[in-house]
Amino acid sequence: MPHNNQMRLGLGLYRHMLTAENFRFARQAGATHIVAHWVDYFHDSPKIPATDGDKCWGISDNRGKLWSEDELRAVKAAINAEGLELHAIENFDPSHWHDILLDGPRRDQQVEDVKQLIRTLGRVGIPVMGYNFSIAGVWGHVVGPWGRGGAESVAFFGPDGPAEKPIPSGQIWNMIYDPEAAPGQIPPITHEQLWDRLARFLRDVVPVAEEAGVRLAAHPDDPPMPTLRGHARLVYQPHLYQKLLDLVPSPSNCMEFCQGTIAEMDGGDVYDAIDQYSRTGRIAYVHLRNVKGKVPSYTEVFLDEGDVDIVRALKLYQANGYDGVIIPDHTPQMTCPAPWHAGMAFALGYIRGILNSI
Repeated sequence: MPHNNQMRLGLGLYRHMLTAENFRFARQAGATHIVAHWVDYFHDSPKIPATDGDKCWGISDNRGKLWSEDELRAVKAAINAEGLELHAIENFDPSHWHDILLDGPRRDQQVEDVKQLIRTLGRVGIPVMGYNFSIAGVWGHVVGPWGRGGAESVAFFGPDGPAEKPIPSGQIWNMIYDPEAAPGQIPPITHEQLWDRLARFLRDVVPVAEEAGVRLAAHPDDPPMPTLRGHARLVYQPHLYQKLLDLVPSPSNCMEFCQGTIAEMDGGDVYDAIDQYSRTGRIAYVHLRNVKGKVPSYTEVFLDEGDVDIVRALKLYQANGYDGVIIPDHTPQMTCPAPWHAGMAFALGYIRGILNSI
């Protein structure tokens, strides 16, 4: 395990990838921590494969069902058995908090549900809950040969990409939480309305997180556009992260600091943002990727070929005393029988080499 004051390498795994084989892959690549996505966006995608015949520690259908203490203890024990630590759960299920985002009739009950989830994480010993306070979520990316050598990755082309469409009723974050919702659309909201909803949410749940010993970690908007599908966004420029932190000053009101999204932002400097926020002590973990370009047009590429000097970035975190977890959140997929694993192995090895050298 790393010494004190040294950054730690982690790997993010989607729900259907929470298998003993993938835990071993992470450990073999030099990772010490896992960030687990319990909301399975890509369950049917062959690009992010599960392991045939290997037990998956995710939930078969968790829509509307709060995660239980037994389930979380089971996945934590499975990760620990392979020599790793479970650092964070990433993203609430839309069915758990859609009316918190939409200010709907079930808001108060869903706030109590989120409090229960946070208390459960605290009892299990999972220190971080990542979230993205967004209605449109991640949307508009297109797949193509954007990485070196034609490696498959994703890009965002703004008005030259997919046409923005209104969000149907019964859906947030591109996921259906109510398959029986009446036909219609979610009415657009303003930035002021969305910030007000976030402030109320944080005032409600941060005290519970403090008591539970859990850090709530907010992800910036990806893609970092002021609006998307007609809906206002929150953290789409670097300075807006500070606004979020200032809403409820607390060690439990933190950042899921996505360096790739910060680099994509039209406004501000990625190195200045790293320098500013890594001094705060309120980065719960870092998403690391590299890109070429900024909104409204950018491509995601290998760590060593984008616009950001990753060595310079990691030295900034180190100089400011950041000793938390860093995970490669996305990476181009390599042309071989295991595209995702090969791409992640390259990213993990690249980051580990830099960390060891500095």
